[in-house]
Amino acid sequence: MAQRPEELVELLPEAEPFLAREAAVGEPAERSGLVLVHDLAGDFDAASAGKLAGAHLLAALPNEVIARFDADSLVDYRARRPRMSFNSDRYEAFAAPEIQLYAVEDDAGTPFLLLHGAEPDYAWERFVAAVRGLVEQLGVTTVVALQAIPMPVPHTRPVTVTAHATRRQLIDSYPVYWGEMRIPGSVSALLELRLGEAGVDALGVAAHVPHYLAQTTYPAASLTLVEHLEQLTGLHLPTETLREAAEANRTDIDEQIARSTENTTVVAALEQQYDSFAAAREGVDLLSGGEMPSAEELGAEFERFLADQDRKRPRGE
Repeated sequence: MAQRPEELVELLPEAEPFLAREAAVGEPAERSGLVLVHDLAGDFDAASAGKLAGAHLLAALPNEVIARFDADSLVDYRARRPRMSFNSDRYEAFAAPEIQLYAVEDDAGTPFLLLHGAEPDYAWERFVAAVRGLVEQLGVTTVVALQAIPMPVPHTRPVTVTAHATRRQLIDSYPVYWGEMRIPGSVSALLELRLGEAGVDALGVAAHVPHYLAQTTYPAASLTLVEHLEQLTGLHLPTETLREAAEANRTDIDEQIARSTENTTVVAALEQQYDSFAAAREGVDLLSGGEMPSAEELGAEFERFLADQDRKRPRGE
């Protein structure tokens, strides 16, 4: 028998202050404006930028777990095999996948929520309904997604983003680059769609990761996501550790690129396209260099990235 949405999540005693505060609210306008951030990007997270951004916030800010999802019912272990520890002649530990909701305090002491962990493989609609239930119970008024996508951009230029939202007013300062397209789905995208249908403000930013770095770690993209999260929500978030990691990573990438004439030629071409497009748009952030990719080309790029991710997974017999 299929689980009801509420059976997929366990609220812990630490959630009580949020539940009590919401129970005391008489009118919707009295809500305090609680933000929920999520980085459940899974394969739709080039260079693990969203995952790293979420992990950085948990490492840098006070937090506690207030809810746990039933990851055992949501994650395909054969597709993403969890790590186990083997010592000599015995198994010692099992790193089970987790999907947890954290209460976090920013640098100014303002609380927000972070949904962090593996993207569910199963029961997307029930999972989304469970998150919607938490949004209502805990008094969340804004939900923000952190993602990253591979794009033909150089690592030597500032990281740009694509913004999306249930209402244009939420992302007024961000440009629109294209019209309708069909792309692979994700839990993050479905959550935003369903929240919008329910009248909840939901938005997100997807960092543009150089396509040649999509399978590596790229902290510059994670830094950009945290900076945009701060801009969109007014939260005060630390960035120094990510900034230092991005600078060190940039040095490593430059050294590796310089070892190959072919690689330096590719990067130089991307730089020229990027700069030309930026000049044409008079400094407005850009999506990519040169000719704008069509919807079909963008969808194909996503499909290739997901296929590459899929091929790298260990499969069962």
